[in-house]
This record gives sequence, structure tokens and C-alpha cells, in this order.
Amino acid sequence: MISIVKKSSLWWGISGLAVIVSIAAMVISFTSLNAPIRPGLDFIGGTRLQIEKDCSVAGNCDNPIETSEVRDILDNLGLGNSTIQILGNQQQTLSVRTENLDVDGRTELQKALSDEIGQFDPKTTQIDTVGPTIGKELFVSGILALLVAFFGIIVYLSVRFQFDYALFAIVALFHDVFITAGVFAILGLVAQVEVNSLFLVALLTIIGFSVNDTVVIYDRIRETIANDNDESTINDIVDSAVNQTLGRSINTTVTTLLPLIGIFLFGGQTLKLFALALIIGFALGAYSSIFIASTLLAWWRNSRGDKAVAVSS
Repeated sequence: MISIVKKSSLWWGISGLAVIVSIAAMVISFTSLNAPIRPGLDFIGGTRLQIEKDCSVAGNCDNPIETSEVRDILDNLGLGNSTIQILGNQQQTLSVRTENLDVDGRTELQKALSDEIGQFDPKTTQIDTVGPTIGKELFVSGILALLVAFFGIIVYLSVRFQFDYALFAIVALFHDVFITAGVFAILGLVAQVEVNSLFLVALLTIIGFSVNDTVVIYDRIRETIANDNDESTINDIVDSAVNQTLGRSINTTVTTLLPLIGIFLFGGQTLKLFALALIIGFALGAYSSIFIASTLLAWWRNSRGDKAVAVSS
């Protein structure tokens, strides 16, 4: 039997380090971008133009798109504050996020890019425009949804188990969401990865997956305590419950991650980031359920000298 509780300090240390790195990345991001994570078009508003070179034209794709060249074009058009991303393995796809542009402004930008860089395939052109008011509403609605989810989980677990169970489940959920956000803060700094409304959807999905895994372990702890004749310590009970559910947790996580990895490898750019958030969050969810929520409960019960839990159906 694997002793989980005995190595609690190791699990907490790993998580603590990950949280500290996440905080540092968010602070740096906030300093440079005025946001803890690089916000996408959904949240701050503006116009996003994504175009791809037409490689059916001879010699059109011989050279990759250069960020410095695109920056010079934008500067000449008075759009120097725009964000530039070069996408694809061959670096033939360009994504530019600017201030809100009308039809004439978008046409002028596309013409300038075509004249200087090369011919673009009109079939691959994507143009999205979001007003700042709508972006703010999307952000507020997403944060409200996260808060409601956390509150609902606290109420549910407090009724089904006890409040301390709910509290440590929320700590584990916060751990998953916060570190996932920290990873995207790092990606925003080093790879200009932006988050949109789908990122908030991913966080909500991560919460649901993680709490499900935690409830399974807590349920087994409760059953073991109910059947125990005061001969086992809470450490033994938690270790036993985790080991009994470990195979299920791993199998569920792996079978969930496999299609997400497929989406990440072969999906479109938007789906790639959505899948990446879920991959990170689901892996963290399995980790926190096994190594954080359970060990925190054991530590708390030991500190109180109590292992009892209300038994309810």
C-alpha cells in the first residue's frame, strides 16, 4: 500500500512551489500587460485579423513571416500598440489584434500586409470584432460563474459530509484553477498566448472534474470510518481510501486526457488552447484530489484528535 499521508510535506511543497511560480508569473504579467493573464479579444475588445499566405502561388511561401516586418507596417498605419502572433510550423499564418477598426481600416491593413509580405489566401481570412463593453460583460459573467460554482460546491459537500471536508475540497479546487491560470500567465509572457471566454469555460469544467474525483475519495474515507471500530488512525484510513480509489482515479484521468491530447495536437488554434487548459487542469485535479485534499483532511483531523464524520446517504 502506498503511504500518501506520510509524505504530505513533499506533496504540499510541490504544490506550494507551483503556486509561488504562478503568483510570480501573474505579477510580472500584470506589470507589463495590466492583467494577470494576457487577455484575448473577448475581454478587452478590438479587432483581430488572422490571415494565411497562399502557398499555391509560386515562391509566396519561401520565407516565413517576420514579426519585425509586420511591426513596421503597423507602425506606419498608426497601429503600433497592436499584438502580433506568427502561427503554424512554417510561420505562414499571421494573427494581428488591433484597436477597433471599421471596414475601411481593415481593408487598408490587409492591403498593406499583402503589398509588403505577400499574397494571402482569402479563404483562410478570419476577422473578429468585439466592443470593450461586451468584453467586460463576458469577463464579469465568467468570474461570477466561477464564484457561484465554488459556493455551490461548498454547500453540497457541507451537507453531504462536513464543513472541513468542503473547505479542503475548495482548497484543492483553488489549487487546480490557480496553477492552470499561472501556466497560461507564463505562456502569455513567453509565447503571447491569450485567453478568451473559452478559458473560463475550461476552468469551470476543471472544477467539475476535480471535485468529482475528490468526492469519490471522501466517500471512501467516510465509509471506512463508519465501518472502523476505532482501531485505525485517520492516517491509515486516508491511505487506505486513496489506495482503494487510486486505480479508478488514474484510469478516469488517462481516458479523459487521451481525446484532449488528440484535440490539442490536431485541433484548430482556439481548440488547442481550450484542450491545453483542460489537460493541465485535469492532471492537476487528479493530483490535488489524491495528494492535497486527502492529506489536508488527515492533518486537520490529527490536529483535532478526531476522525469522526457525519454519515449521510
